[in-house]
Amino acid sequence: MRRVVAHVSGHVQGVGYRWFVSGLARRAGLTGYARNLSDRRVEVALEGEDDAVSAVLAALDGQDAPGAVTSVDSRDEPVRGGSGFTTE
Repeated sequence: MRRVVAHVSGHVQGVGYRWFVSGLARRAGLTGYARNLSDRRVEVALEGEDDAVSAVLAALDGQDAPGAVTSVDSRDEPVRGGSGFTTE
C-alpha cells in the first residue's frame, strides 16, 4: 500500500481536471481526493496498491489531462486508510 499527495500546477482549475483525476482514481480502486487550492493549484491524494498509485500519479501530467499542467510535485505519506475518492 502507498499514499501520495501531489500538488499540480498550471491551468488546472475550471477545466475538469479534478473530475479527470477522480475517474482515473476510481477505476484504479484508489481512495483519496482532488481539491482546488486558493493558489490555483490542485491537490491530489492517492492511496492504494503501489502499482495503481504510480500509474495514476504518472497520468496527472499525461497528454490526456485537461488544461495545461506545468508541474507535479509529490511526496509519499504514511498510509491512512479510508474509503472512496472525493472531489472537493
